[in-house]
Amino acid sequence: MKSGCYTAIATPFKDGAVDYENLEKLVDFQIQNGITGIIAVGTTGESPVLDWDEHNRVTEIITAKTKGKCPCIAGTGSNNTTETMAGTKHAADAGADGVLLVDPYYNGPSSLEIRREYVAPVAAAFPDLEIVPYVIPGRTGAQLLPEDLALLYQAHPNVATVKEATADPNNMRRTRECCGPDFTILSGDDGMTFEMMTDPQIKAAGVISVVSNVAPRALNEMVRLLAQGEDSQAKALKQKLEPLFGLVTIKTTEQTPFGQVECRARNPLGLKTLMAILGMPSGMCRPPLGKMTRNGIEVVLEAARNVYTNAPEILQPAADFFNLDIEERLENPKYREGLYYESY
Repeated sequence: MKSGCYTAIATPFKDGAVDYENLEKLVDFQIQNGITGIIAVGTTGESPVLDWDEHNRVTEIITAKTKGKCPCIAGTGSNNTTETMAGTKHAADAGADGVLLVDPYYNGPSSLEIRREYVAPVAAAFPDLEIVPYVIPGRTGAQLLPEDLALLYQAHPNVATVKEATADPNNMRRTRECCGPDFTILSGDDGMTFEMMTDPQIKAAGVISVVSNVAPRALNEMVRLLAQGEDSQAKALKQKLEPLFGLVTIKTTEQTPFGQVECRARNPLGLKTLMAILGMPSGMCRPPLGKMTRNGIEVVLEAARNVYTNAPEILQPAADFFNLDIEERLENPKYREGLYYESY
């Protein structure tokens, strides 16, 4: 995969069903704002709650919309290699440029098993497709290690990119050490992209972004500046974007009848809540993801107001494309009705 900013696009829902019409609008918004590529049906696209018919239809729509405009990488990973093979065949037949394979979750194979029984068979079966391992142990409870990633790269030239979401710079440096200078490391965490691209021992080439769902032009520009060595300009833009990076996981302290608890609203709940407040056609998440708490809503609003006050140009492309009054939507309480639980 080439360097740049790839959007892990959110899957919109309407009345519980996948909203394919608005999915096309969200893809058009990304393309119009110069995004490098689009990831279909990743974690941000709520892959765990789509059945395979929905999953495949989303992939078909995005590959058709992006053809000739930007790459489409389809999420086909699972904790079942046979299922992943079938999903990857569909993605290849639909015209996807590559597939994203998340480490198998819950059943917890070793790194050796992930390499031999999961990624390698897919890479061998689809030699003309880019195969992108997605390493995120905090979500999966498993991890493809840098050493096994390097062995995959040696054996399969189409395994030349990794989505790195370990949040561990030492692991990233080890990946660069094992895989060499031509291997592509993409950040899987918006908030770490700057560090990963400026660390000479990591040399990441870009990001698979969540925040670019609402701010594609700004994220793409930050990555472009970093790729050109314009670190000071990129840092200034990063500081403007930073409040949005915190929406990937929102932690609040909530009061219950039995005492205080920490509540974590995990991606894409914070993102889709912001999209709904702004008026972007995302719909809300499918269960078991639900709503924010009141405290969580305030975190979302504070972040968005911060960005809009200090750098309104970041949200302006969304305002222009979807014909939104950002300020009014952030201040009028009616736009957040139904987006949070009335009580814990």
